[in-house]
Amino acid sequence: MAKPFFRLHKFLRRTQFLLLFLTAAYLMTGSLLLLQRARVALPQVLRAPGSLQALPVATVALGVGLLDSRSLHDPHSSPDLLLDVDTLRSPLARLPPGIRWPRRNRSSLRRRWLHHLTSDPQGPSTLGTEAPGPASHSRGNYLGCFSEEGQERTLKAAVFYDLRKMTVAHCQDACAERSYVYAGLEAGAECYCGNRLPVTRVSLKECNYECKGEKGSVCGAVHRLSVYSAGLQQLGSRKRRAATYRGCFPLPDNVTHTFSSSMTQANMTVETCSGFCSQKEFPLAILRGWDCYCAYPTPQFSLRDAVDGTLCSQAPEAQGQPGYCEVYQTPVQDTRCTDRKFLPNKSKVFVALSSFPGAGNTWARHLIEHATGFYTGSYYFDGTLYNKGFRGEKDHWRSRRTICVKTHESGRREIEMFDSAILLIRNPYRSLVAEFNRKCAGHLGYAPDRNWKSKEWPDFVNSYASWWSSHVLDWLKYGKRLLVVHYEELRRSLVPTLREMVAFLNVSVSEDRLLCVENNKEGSFRRRGRRPRDQEPFTPEMKDLISGYIRTVDQALRDHNWTGLPREYVPR
Repeated sequence: MAKPFFRLHKFLRRTQFLLLFLTAAYLMTGSLLLLQRARVALPQVLRAPGSLQALPVATVALGVGLLDSRSLHDPHSSPDLLLDVDTLRSPLARLPPGIRWPRRNRSSLRRRWLHHLTSDPQGPSTLGTEAPGPASHSRGNYLGCFSEEGQERTLKAAVFYDLRKMTVAHCQDACAERSYVYAGLEAGAECYCGNRLPVTRVSLKECNYECKGEKGSVCGAVHRLSVYSAGLQQLGSRKRRAATYRGCFPLPDNVTHTFSSSMTQANMTVETCSGFCSQKEFPLAILRGWDCYCAYPTPQFSLRDAVDGTLCSQAPEAQGQPGYCEVYQTPVQDTRCTDRKFLPNKSKVFVALSSFPGAGNTWARHLIEHATGFYTGSYYFDGTLYNKGFRGEKDHWRSRRTICVKTHESGRREIEMFDSAILLIRNPYRSLVAEFNRKCAGHLGYAPDRNWKSKEWPDFVNSYASWWSSHVLDWLKYGKRLLVVHYEELRRSLVPTLREMVAFLNVSVSEDRLLCVENNKEGSFRRRGRRPRDQEPFTPEMKDLISGYIRTVDQALRDHNWTGLPREYVPR
């Protein structure tokens, strides 16, 4: 019996060595493949002047296999490291575009593995050592390279980003559409507009970034602006925005003190006055007879006391005192609240901006960013929102460099990660329609009729209606410190509600800044295209289901000493 056992023992020892050898060979083969991938991916980057910036990418490429999924969600991991890892994982590059909102308790859905959708795998493209030239397809003249580092921006209006398709002409169109004279491009993907040139001119060689969507053209650099004229004369009048009538208002007591600039001209027209005020970068053009005034909304002239328009149609001498004036919104932005930045120090309080999808979370972020002057973050990553100016989208959601973090998550673990939260609630009927439009046609589109008529819509309602209810209930139950905000109230009373939200975030803001936010309240969030015919998409069975959830949430809010849901939620 001893001999067979000896042979078995000898065979197992040989097998053990064989398995060890095969494992070592497998690991060596994998390492060689990774080295080859890094060697293929980097030659073009290494030839650029800033080749040293690309070396960390190669280092990360060699270590991809050492990072498991937990590393991607570790709050101590560097956001840049996570970005490089996500970029180099080629299977992700084949995923179809589009991001679906996470369902309740789907904590495995994280933002970082979606970074490939808009991240630049090879870093910033430079134009080499030769002197860069202006874009060949630009309409206006190239005016030079400027620096605005360490000072307030001169070009700070109509800000947007495009990490994939930014061109000089694209930026010029956006600026000319709003009647700006200059278009400035920074870091290859950022566009800024204004009517005054920056003060500090630098060497042309310092603007050496290539436009992301236009090879060979110059689009600034880090803290460097390539400035072009916007080409207003070449832009068709159909594309240029016209002044918008805001109403008839009483003139303030002290016109000279309230209004910053003025001109008088016989036969004054709206176009002349709006053009004059646009050139001076004022958002309001005010007409009274032959007099034109330019101004910002202020506590003394807040545009909240509109009167009958017929009072403005009378001749100024017949109006009496103080008199009335017509107010128009010019195409330019109110730039008193467009400056934003990351928090200078890590926040000690981790704040969530939580809502059900379709409840206006992105719009609320727009208001908060412009009111506080600080970027908001996101639990997810959406390249479309980043391109609209939400720079916090690319920041790691646990960096604590943003004033609050967008989330649609629910469930105890996801909620208790935050120290406090603003809970944004919207009518579920409107939330469901808004989210269905987003899923089918993006942030600014409308779902086509075929989607509403298919089985997809009733399945969506049956699945998401319960989530609307459970989302609110979970945050009421597990949230440590809450501020409940109703979307409808924010629309009706923007400044008072926003003032309350800003105070909850422990930020002090001026009344002028809040009025600036109110003047820019819509941002870029109105849906475009043809609105579907106005028909009731909810069946009686759907209404019964949703109304039951509304009653449950209403009672839960009252039980937690909050005001119940607005009356307009039910009945339907």
